[in-house]
Amino acid sequence: QVQLVESGGGSVQAGGSLRLSCTTSIRTSSPYTMGWFRQAPGKEREFVAGIMWNGGTTKYADSAKGRFTISRDNAKITMYLQMSSLKPEDTALYSCAADWADTNYIGQSTNDYDAWGQGTQVTVSS
Repeated sequence: QVQLVESGGGSVQAGGSLRLSCTTSIRTSSPYTMGWFRQAPGKEREFVAGIMWNGGTTKYADSAKGRFTISRDNAKITMYLQMSSLKPEDTALYSCAADWADTNYIGQSTNDYDAWGQGTQVTVSS
């Protein structure tokens, strides 16, 4: 069973930065899309950013545009989320996900993704 493992979360003050990583447990030559989601207490999980296999096509939630950058290194089977200018409202459990079936589509729904990591907590204080 493929596993996704996130790391890099932590506690920062508003305006600070963090870089999250997501590593998959297997290497495959088949292309797939990956994404980052987050869930704050009492709220539904929401899409943050997604990236296609080639790394050249990305999509961001409005809340992430201009502050977050998603990237991937297929040789290291790792995806990243560089987060800057963090705000208290960014506080959430951040999870990565993989969409094994799609190579030319970045879904923004949790239903679009097949595998999930356990998440890494990001806490931003004011």
